[in-house]
Amino acid sequence: MTFLHNGNYGSSLQAYALQRVIRDMGHDCEHIDYQPGIPEKTLNLIRCGNSPRLLLDGRKKRKVRGDQAGMQGKYEAIRSFYGRRMHLSPVCRSRGDLRKISGRYDLLLAGSDQIWNPVWLNPAYFLDFADPEMPRIAYAASLGISVVPGARKQRLIRRMTALFDAVSVREEEGARLMVSMTGERPPVMPDPVCLLRRTEWEELTAPAPEGDPYLLCYFIGENPEYWKRVRELREKTGLRALVIPVTEEGYAQADLELLDGAGPEEFLGAVAGAEMICTDSFHGLAFGTIFEKKTDLIRRYRDTDQESKNSRVDHFLREIRDKGLETMRKEGLTWLKDQLNREGSPSED
Repeated sequence: MTFLHNGNYGSSLQAYALQRVIRDMGHDCEHIDYQPGIPEKTLNLIRCGNSPRLLLDGRKKRKVRGDQAGMQGKYEAIRSFYGRRMHLSPVCRSRGDLRKISGRYDLLLAGSDQIWNPVWLNPAYFLDFADPEMPRIAYAASLGISVVPGARKQRLIRRMTALFDAVSVREEEGARLMVSMTGERPPVMPDPVCLLRRTEWEELTAPAPEGDPYLLCYFIGENPEYWKRVRELREKTGLRALVIPVTEEGYAQADLELLDGAGPEEFLGAVAGAEMICTDSFHGLAFGTIFEKKTDLIRRYRDTDQESKNSRVDHFLREIRDKGLETMRKEGLTWLKDQLNREGSPSED
């Protein structure tokens, strides 16, 4: 169980990678298709003490989606990708739906992405809807932040993670937070996209955009300085700037070429075909690394920001420097295989 419907390429592709790896290990596997509505999200916000700003952020994203045909096409392309490439459960709209569907499984696995980020804490991604006796594993769950959350959220996280048989997190900073909150230090494992080799990703990759060599620009956040940097790089390199738009700000760059409405395969093709990448995205950086592209990384948050998620990219860069992708991949596959075998998850037989 992970994020599936936030319209994010990284979320979609990490979900694909984890399911593919588990199925390649010989296990039957599907993602729980959790699609909570506004009432469910609002109730969870109140229960967990999350900021009402999350609802405003969600409204802003829906406005971009409603205003831009390309964004609507992107969501449709992601749904099509799931239909062609992945196995999903029937749709679950509520905790009641999740509770009912959990009985069909032998084991539940949470991960990866920022499913455990305390800023938008949701107990569903801690699998708390299932019977307490249900085996649970968390693979590379990301807390996203590096500052210990408030006491209320610490208590919730401590109670919910106590039900897990095995937990790994995605960043060293997350491991330190878990020690502070639970007293136990989980191992750190790579994001699922790192579990597949470049050749395996190339099986999904659509043709690169046609035309002159390009600088691929992919930004999740909004900051006028991003676009100043893009134009500096365009002038310095002589490359045409190709933008995958995500925000209103991205759509507003009238002098830049847009790659609008792309699905996950087209996103991979754009990365694979780029001469250079400029991004503030964790998965933008990860795929730039996998496809061996020169990547100009812009830090999305100020380090003094209490909700800064820079720890994700900082940890990834350290791991690439100290270990390299192949070692990271082997560590992740070994841990996951060991836990699945230990829990006795049924293989195809």
